[in-house]
Amino acid sequence: MTIRFADVQVGDSIPDLAKPPIDRTQLALFAGASGDHNPIHLDDEQARSGGLPGVIAHGMLSMAFLGQVLTGWVPQSAIRSFSARFTAMAFPGDTITCKGVVTAKTQENGENVVDLDLAAVNQDGKQTLAGSARIALPA
Repeated sequence: MTIRFADVQVGDSIPDLAKPPIDRTQLALFAGASGDHNPIHLDDEQARSGGLPGVIAHGMLSMAFLGQVLTGWVPQSAIRSFSARFTAMAFPGDTITCKGVVTAKTQENGENVVDLDLAAVNQDGKQTLAGSARIALPA
């Protein structure tokens, strides 16, 4: 189904994306795919020696989840910008849900554009990532 500019209103939510619990295999695979082999993501002892309670998930893994919520809503080619900032750590066992809300509708450079506020939250409702995106939609 194609999302159209005329059908989207400020305040509308896009469909949530709920991810299964983060596990150690996922962290190891993401380390290999991203090239981020920092031991805080893979080794509890190393993470604790750095003052953490144990292994933490890669922040960019959560950002990848936010990207996935966008591409589940619109084709990748519709994304004009996408950014995020990390607000809290995610840990193995956390279930991350990604959300988005339309904050503006405009026309820019001949395109119908919507702006979104994005968030990734854990199973306790704590935000781990805050983001934004600009999406071009057909009329």
